[in-house]
Amino acid sequence: NPVTSIAYSLAGRERVVIAVYDVTGALVRALVDEVQDPSRYVVTWDGRNNAGTAMPSGVYFIRYRAGSYSFTKKAGLLR
Repeated sequence: NPVTSIAYSLAGRERVVIAVYDVTGALVRALVDEVQDPSRYVVTWDGRNNAGTAMPSGVYFIRYRAGSYSFTKKAGLLR
């Protein structure tokens, strides 16, 4: 089963939002949306959407936001 792990760390207490989007920009899955304390974290995406349906192979984008810091990474899903 394809699984992607995203590791990150926080230096201070921040609201963290990590979400997966498809190539059209539509939200596929919200992985994290909460205020977190300083620490190291790992979150995984199992290739499913918010309803639990397996997504098809393709290109997806994982967006990470913590406070004013933000970045987006491209991820390929192969089934």
